[in-house]
Amino acid sequence: MNYDLIASNKINKILFIVMLFVGLSVQGQNIEVAELQITGTKRTKTSFVEKLVTIRQGMLLDSVVMNKDILRLKKLPSISHASYNVKAMPNEQCVVQYVIEENFTLIPFANLFSSSNDNFAFRVGLQEFNSFGRNITLGAFYQYDNYSSFGVGIRAPYLFTDKLGLALNYNDFTTLEPVFFEDDTADYKYSNTGFELLALYEFNLFNRMEFGFSFFTEDYTYVEGATSAGVPLNLNVDKHLFKFIYDYNGLDYYYHYLDGFRSQLNLQYVGSTDDNLPEFLIGFNDFTFFKRIGDRGNWANRLRLGLASNVDSPFAPFTVDNNLNIRGVGNTIDRGTGMIVLNTEYRHTMVEKNNFVLQGNFFVDGGTWRNPAGGFDDLWESENLRIYPGVGLRFMHKRIFNAIFRIDYGFGITKDGDNGIVFGIGQYF
Repeated sequence: MNYDLIASNKINKILFIVMLFVGLSVQGQNIEVAELQITGTKRTKTSFVEKLVTIRQGMLLDSVVMNKDILRLKKLPSISHASYNVKAMPNEQCVVQYVIEENFTLIPFANLFSSSNDNFAFRVGLQEFNSFGRNITLGAFYQYDNYSSFGVGIRAPYLFTDKLGLALNYNDFTTLEPVFFEDDTADYKYSNTGFELLALYEFNLFNRMEFGFSFFTEDYTYVEGATSAGVPLNLNVDKHLFKFIYDYNGLDYYYHYLDGFRSQLNLQYVGSTDDNLPEFLIGFNDFTFFKRIGDRGNWANRLRLGLASNVDSPFAPFTVDNNLNIRGVGNTIDRGTGMIVLNTEYRHTMVEKNNFVLQGNFFVDGGTWRNPAGGFDDLWESENLRIYPGVGLRFMHKRIFNAIFRIDYGFGITKDGDNGIVFGIGQYF
């Protein structure tokens, strides 16, 4: 038997198969998109979707481009899921079909919060995330936290082009704020009234920015508690603010599951007309990381690093609060000019039936703050450290945007730790 001849024939067959595969691949790259079809849209305008996606009639078929289109669509509030199909046609042409599953986007929301030492407070509102079928968000809220507050806003990220938009907000916000000085505390009625205008620009699928300004008036009126000769009982100050936000969003979305990394940088300059509330710079960055664990688990993490001008003022900008950073700690129980906060939690889907999802979670929230006019060593002092483990539940609807009702109970294990329940709409982070 001629083994050399057999081996040579096998090599020739392998080479033929490889060349055939390469040829077919090259041929596949020359397939032209004869038609783009958008299916599944009810409230979302087809013209709006066509404006956002890259694939066009007459282009060559490109799976990389289509995958990026699908990811961009899944990031929209109006879309819960998206996919694509390709239908072959004669003459090296095809039909590309983008299949969209829409969210219900007229959403009421509520945040309710309390702890063992606080009065009950809440915020309720209504938001439409897909106004005019073009993913324009219109919203309004009412809040009661010792006093009444309200706000209205519009956010249109694709108002002018597929990359450029704007946001406009008006707030009339009033609450009872604790002010900390000389190891004592006073309560002030705090009001903030003003408007904000932001330009929104999306560089690409992963990177976007916001830049703008606001004019507002802050009013502090003493209510009760300690007093100090250096702290006025009444303040009414006109202020202005310049804001810059840079958002890298590398998250992948599959309904309520998230996977990937995101970084959100927020820089602000606040100018003032009164030395009692001096001008200052403030910046903070949220680093979030999500990892799918099996079919039903999601590990979620947020690291927030913040730093502000280290002025010696009882009205420091960073607060320790139930609804911002530490679940169960209470409502604005301390202030600082620097912070490190880590939130980590494991979310597990216990029930998933049709569009309903019941999710449980175990979390640990921890953070530390720099005192006004203090040093960075404040961040390592035990009296500034707060650690709150806890458990929670999430009740979700997969086809209603942000339809996540959450209940969390946090318990403090560090010095003078409190405990409390935090309710809200949407994941905590």
